[in-house]
Amino acid sequence: MAKQRQSDRKPSLSELAQSDDFIGRHIGPDADEQQAMLKALGVESLQDLVDQAVPSTIRETERMPLGAPMGEQQALDALRALADQNRQAKSLIGLGFHNTITPPVIQRNVLENPGWYTAYTPYQPEISQGRLEALLNFQQMVIDLTGMELANASLLDEATAAAEAMSMMQRVSKSKSKRFLVDANAHPQTIAVMRTRAEPLGLELVVETPANFPGQEAFGVLVQYPDTTGEVPDHRKLVETLHGEGTLVAVATDLLALCRLQAPGTWGADVVLGNSQRFGVPLGYGGPHAAFFATHDKYKRNVPGRIIGVSVDTDGTPALRMALQTREQHIRRDKATSNICTAQVLLANMAGLYACWHGPNGLWTIAERVHRLTGILAAGLQELGFTRVNTQFFDTLTVEAGDQAQTIVKRALDDHEINLRVLDGGRIGIALDETCTPETVDALLQAFAGEAEIGMQAAKMDGKAVDGLPAALARGIDYLDHANFNAVHTETEMLRYLRRLQSKDIALDRSMIPLGSCTMKLNAAAEMQPVSWPEFAQIHPFAPKDQAVGYHKMADDLADKLAKMTGFHAVTLQPNSGAQGEYAGLLLIRAYHESRGEGHRSVVLIPTSAHGTNPASAKMAGYQVQLVDCDDHGNVDVEDLKAKIDKHRDKLAGLMVTYPSTHGVFESAIKDICARVHDAGGQVYMDGANLNALLGVANPGRFGADVAHMNLHKTFCIPHGGGGPGVGPVGVAEHLTPFLPGHPLDSECGGDQAIGPICATPLGSAGILPISWMYTAMMGAEGLTRATETAILNANYLAHRLSEGYPILYRGENGRVAHECIVDTRVLRDECGISVDDVAKRLIDFGYHAPTMSWPVAGALMVEPTESESKAEIDRFCEALLTIAREAREVEKGTWPQADNPLVNAPHTLAQVTADSWAHAYSRQDAAYPAEHLLHDKYWAPVSRVDNAYGDRHLVCTCPPIEAYREAAE
Repeated sequence: MAKQRQSDRKPSLSELAQSDDFIGRHIGPDADEQQAMLKALGVESLQDLVDQAVPSTIRETERMPLGAPMGEQQALDALRALADQNRQAKSLIGLGFHNTITPPVIQRNVLENPGWYTAYTPYQPEISQGRLEALLNFQQMVIDLTGMELANASLLDEATAAAEAMSMMQRVSKSKSKRFLVDANAHPQTIAVMRTRAEPLGLELVVETPANFPGQEAFGVLVQYPDTTGEVPDHRKLVETLHGEGTLVAVATDLLALCRLQAPGTWGADVVLGNSQRFGVPLGYGGPHAAFFATHDKYKRNVPGRIIGVSVDTDGTPALRMALQTREQHIRRDKATSNICTAQVLLANMAGLYACWHGPNGLWTIAERVHRLTGILAAGLQELGFTRVNTQFFDTLTVEAGDQAQTIVKRALDDHEINLRVLDGGRIGIALDETCTPETVDALLQAFAGEAEIGMQAAKMDGKAVDGLPAALARGIDYLDHANFNAVHTETEMLRYLRRLQSKDIALDRSMIPLGSCTMKLNAAAEMQPVSWPEFAQIHPFAPKDQAVGYHKMADDLADKLAKMTGFHAVTLQPNSGAQGEYAGLLLIRAYHESRGEGHRSVVLIPTSAHGTNPASAKMAGYQVQLVDCDDHGNVDVEDLKAKIDKHRDKLAGLMVTYPSTHGVFESAIKDICARVHDAGGQVYMDGANLNALLGVANPGRFGADVAHMNLHKTFCIPHGGGGPGVGPVGVAEHLTPFLPGHPLDSECGGDQAIGPICATPLGSAGILPISWMYTAMMGAEGLTRATETAILNANYLAHRLSEGYPILYRGENGRVAHECIVDTRVLRDECGISVDDVAKRLIDFGYHAPTMSWPVAGALMVEPTESESKAEIDRFCEALLTIAREAREVEKGTWPQADNPLVNAPHTLAQVTADSWAHAYSRQDAAYPAEHLLHDKYWAPVSRVDNAYGDRHLVCTCPPIEAYREAAE
């Protein structure tokens, strides 16, 4: 008789619910694995380990005041109930945000595909060729449509891109002026963000009508084309005049409009920028979206953000990489020109692929259709007796409606589910988009006409359509003639193209990404699913707030939970990257000091162990940076800190400290450090990038931090997307709450003495906040604490294993690390002639992304396993690194030559290993299959080691011309 598997004991209801236990699915090691790891470390329990790692002075004993964890379906149901409270009207509000159609092939295979959204920033180009190609497509699209020579790989949003343009233009301008002029008809959120940026930099921002720009002393100007009213101004003579006066010109514009309007580069613009959102990226209540930024080649070393360039590998095969990496702001630190160290890669990829999908003819057709419908609407409104404010237009009309304005707007919403923009003076703005139809125009005309029977039908009025494009600025199809924009217009071809790109990369769906400081943890499917729900994806950021009730309840609940987890009084969700969170936190400190009559406090102390963007953010906030040394154990040198505090006491604004430190240790003196800064009148900013080691075990708000940012794309599961998007909320103590950032288009946003907006929309990248909401809901206090404890366990186990082959540089007082550790590979360099680059590239042959290289310690690797990785995966990774150490010793012994061994030649491509000849001193087996598990699942790098120096010497940041593909085929 078969043995019964089920016990006779009747399980409890709570036990039966464990089948929906998300915590157990998120955390990698099960109970048996954890016990084995603890045994290896020589400790009895997880609590004992955490007690050894976390200083008792900050160890938290109280449970976080959060609710019980929900199961996956329970959390999805709860979030669905919130989503249902949002109202999906068609928003024709404009302001740089438009309804768009995400091609299903892109939504399903990119936006919703972990092979794309879980990848990391492409610092290791050999395993990033797919997303690098997609980014190169984006750059080429921007270059073609703007008419400029060089484009970056995206920025955070249009408003911050405009602020970056202002800063760059001041750096490259020959003018000594501190004045910058802004078009009065630029989008209001852009003007507001530029004001925020200008003030701490000592720049004078003047908002003017462009006709009044000539004759004013200024280093630069920004004009909007088309402007916020929809007008299409002809700026050609203005630009010529301004250049004659030595003034640089930035143009904020719209990519779809540029499919029908002359490119600003053709009439002399120095910088062209805007938002690529309407190229297939959902509205998401304001983000995330990819801004674009294009300029002249001569400014390439001053361009903010990242640039993708073409190089070659060791075989001479074309290969892509991030060009000019010495420009990276975290490398330049206090000499940085911007704090931007990221991009909006996932969204830029979507926009570039949207252009590939539609091609030049498809984009022209979409643009012409939008313009034609706008022209029909213009004709109909004219017949109804309404006066149009803008004489020229592409897709936006501003109409004089007088005292009828509110009635018309209400009628459009109540009768037709359409949102319109209300401007001052009884004017109404209407911005059409690719989702509009003749029926949309019919509904708009009826809303303006009221109950009158107008007898108009857009479908029959085509012949009456007004042509709103200035004849002198009209444009034909003179763009996107490169192969990638002309070869994948069937879904079969696009599907295969996306698959080819994805297969070139390593993302979290393939293997562990053990990046120190970047917390590449599980991005669960249940967390990602709501991002695509229309109730979240299709809401305009400036729709009436009563249409986003569920959004705000969700965001408020998340902010409240973040505050409770960290011990802060309040949290703003506005900053749309970690670096923006740093910047916001420093502006809050600045505003606080100024409110107390202490605006003279201008010095910020930053330990050398801090994240590299900290000094850049401090400079942007108008502060002088003074570095503080670290001791031999990686801690802040308290004696040096005392000396620096005494030296700058009267001018001390604050301290920026990363905790746990970037060296991967919990500093036992952190409370004393904070107290010393407070005694000198300063504030403590904590970089929360390493919050994954704190939740539930220590509380920043209680051990001394006044303000901290929290990377939702690290600790709270928003995926890295190949280098973006991110979210960097800021938590503040009660005395800083009045200064939380506001927004000109949301009177309820921010504190009573709000600083200006940090980014374009009140909730920043609101569209991905559901990810972190789901994570916190499904984990609860119990799960978040267990995650932190397990992250500490995994890191210490990994450090223990790797110490068999490498020194571990920094440990805490009890010999433990935090959630990451620094592995010193310099021993291989000194004794075997094997560099940290060789180690990193050889890891590719094992199917792994390299840890963070040479930062914060040159020649070392910073490794973080996170709580999501199982013991089995950690063991595989450790065995890979230990095998590499053994291989290096074979080089040391002379078994393999110094110049010809598996490490210096790594990574090995399939083409190399299967070539007819093999002249190396080691076998093909050694090259391709250094570990047994690779026989079952092998990742092949598409290129061998990329030549970085060649790529910088021969800087090419565009797609090869179509002729190159023809030549290759011949």
